Amino acid sequence: MKLAAIDIGSNAIRLQLVKVYDESDLVSFKKLEFLRFPLRLGQDVFSAGSISDPVIDKFVKLMMTFKLFIELYEVQDYYAVATSAMREANNTLEVNQRILSETGLKINVITGETEAQILNKAIIPYLHEGNYVHIDVGGGSTELNLITREQLIHSQSFKVGSVRQLSPEKRSEVFSDIEKYIRSSQFYRSGNVIGIGTGGNINRLYSLANKANNRTLSLAELKALRAYVNEFTYEQRMSILKMNPDRADVIIPASEIYIKVLKTMKSDQILVPQVGLKDGLVYELYERTALKKLNKIEYLG
Repeated sequence: MKLAAIDIGSNAIRLQLVKVYDESDLVSFKKLEFLRFPLRLGQDVFSAGSISDPVIDKFVKLMMTFKLFIELYEVQDYYAVATSAMREANNTLEVNQRILSETGLKINVITGETEAQILNKAIIPYLHEGNYVHIDVGGGSTELNLITREQLIHSQSFKVGSVRQLSPEKRSEVFSDIEKYIRSSQFYRSGNVIGIGTGGNINRLYSLANKANNRTLSLAELKALRAYVNEFTYEQRMSILKMNPDRADVIIPASEIYIKVLKTMKSDQILVPQVGLKDGLVYELYERTALKKLNKIEYLG
């Protein structure tokens, strides 16, 4: 079985194609193709309220390209979802209708709660007993998910992200809301909470740490990485640190969100499994297509 996941974010759009090997209890996913294009829908939406015509034209061309890959790989089914930018754009319906008409691909605009549930599927294989705060920083929103014993207990979406430009006052207000949410949770009172970070920025920070595959960063290491990156100009981050342009300009504000949540939760480490919404989409689609729940997962890369 071959499946495709399309993640339409605020900072970039991704396509992941996988082949599924279903052998009794163990289900393995082999990545066939991964494409990421930095189409920043959030730049339009968060400043003007809608997606501009030139960006819509690019969006349609990109989805045509994705449709071609889906056909070439003879994929059995696909799942395309859009998150923060498309949730807020006042011309989302028009954009979706044009893409459906010209490419045949249907886009599902999902809520923050649904996004959290799908993300949870991606990180469950990396969890053990204990309490976790899952921090997913996207371009337009940050999802906080409280997890215990591998179960999602509560989730909340906040309108702060790496692309969304907020005034210092508004950013401070959102950070205050995050702090109130955390302090009101039973997790805050119980202590001993482990952070889990997903999103392109935390993945890039982790890769800069050059750690030997243990998938964790201490809060001190994360702060040091933020300070290290901040020493470089935007151009130097691209030329010396080899960051993509759409990563170089957002990695600092994104890192501040992870640090804020960890400090407030009194968590001194963060697990970085280097998975994301696209992986959760694949798992969700498999369960729908195969009509059974995933118990044991192996990702073959």
